[in-house]
Amino acid sequence: MKKGKLGWGLGVLVVLMLILESSTSSRGVRWRKAMQHQEREPLMVPNRVGVSSVMFPLHGNVYPTGYYNVTIQIGQPQKPYFLDVDTGSDLTWLQCDAPCIRCMEAHHPYYRPNNDLLSCNDPLCKSLQSNGGNRCDSGQCDYEVEYADGGSSLGVLVRDVFPLNFTNGAQARPHLSLGCGYKQSPDATNHPLDGILGLGRGKTSIISQLSSQGFVRNVVGHCLSSRGGGYLFFGDDIYDSSHVTWTALSQEHPKHYSPGYAELYFGGRTTGYKNLFVTFDSGSSYTYFNSEAYQGLVYLVKKDLHGQPLKEVPDDQTLPLCWKGHIPFQSIHDVENYFKPFALRFTNGGESKSTLFEFTPETHLIISSKGNVCMGILNGTEVGLGNLNLIGDISMQDRMVIYDNEKQMMGWEPADCDSIPKSTSSILW
Repeated sequence: MKKGKLGWGLGVLVVLMLILESSTSSRGVRWRKAMQHQEREPLMVPNRVGVSSVMFPLHGNVYPTGYYNVTIQIGQPQKPYFLDVDTGSDLTWLQCDAPCIRCMEAHHPYYRPNNDLLSCNDPLCKSLQSNGGNRCDSGQCDYEVEYADGGSSLGVLVRDVFPLNFTNGAQARPHLSLGCGYKQSPDATNHPLDGILGLGRGKTSIISQLSSQGFVRNVVGHCLSSRGGGYLFFGDDIYDSSHVTWTALSQEHPKHYSPGYAELYFGGRTTGYKNLFVTFDSGSSYTYFNSEAYQGLVYLVKKDLHGQPLKEVPDDQTLPLCWKGHIPFQSIHDVENYFKPFALRFTNGGESKSTLFEFTPETHLIISSKGNVCMGILNGTEVGLGNLNLIGDISMQDRMVIYDNEKQMMGWEPADCDSIPKSTSSILW
């Protein structure tokens, strides 16, 4: 999207398929068949590091970069790759020189795979299949992923080393599965990337693989700074859970990090918009409400701004709704007193106790390059999300967001995302 990246994981279609001549070049087919007959390296037996965590610094921002990325070391010898952080999809993949049939601009040389391919019978391969049927007969695990923002990747699943430094001082070199993508289509933003770091709830997710091998608990979290950057973590020993606002993950929608259904409040009062299905997705720059809730929110915001020294400016195309003042704004602090907070109240499956997720001005507004203030809540129905309501990066800034797959809970708390927790101060990045 021109107005900011839509989540990679939204509406992801994962297809395990027999790659036909019509879908790739004969050169690509020859490489993949040749890989099958190479002698596989023995799989390294991992050394357990106990209950610990892994942390990574994040780079990027909501605006103007439009995404957050992390540097991950992969391979033997290890090499760095910039990966787009996506809690909305499972599969991690790199643009791959296999050779590459069609690849996008990238920060680093394309990944060169080893000879450790996953077979069709591998449990991780089977977990990706949408209908449970094994549809590949070449012996290798082919994949195709398509994303709601128009991006896609076609390739084969391989296994490689992910060297990691843990917060307790231990080091490990687990073998994890990832996609070797040799045919990509860019998303609408077409930003350069080496690949995607899939952190969803499925078995192929990197956090799921690390947990199943005993390296960390199945917990992933992030802290996105409104000033840019922040940090990403795997495991659960770096935060005080007593300070976190927790809510149950929806059991109806096991593929999403979703607390389920919510009611929209504005200025402390209900708006009447209820049963809004909500999911959290770090692969999306902005937040999206369905058309009805979005139009209702816009009406209330405009009504509340009546009489304020702000004027709507349709000629600023940064986002659909922008306002200017008497002089250009320098930061959100210049306008925060004009905008009332609003919130989503999660009912937690009908339980008496509900959970509130608040949107302060800092978590739904940006200052454009023209010095105007723009609303980072968009109409999801217009971009094909239907009735899905999506919490994107803009609304997760300056708070730690935690997804605990073991306890089927997620939570958040206000945090200084520029400041790394003290327990990780000795870790080497």
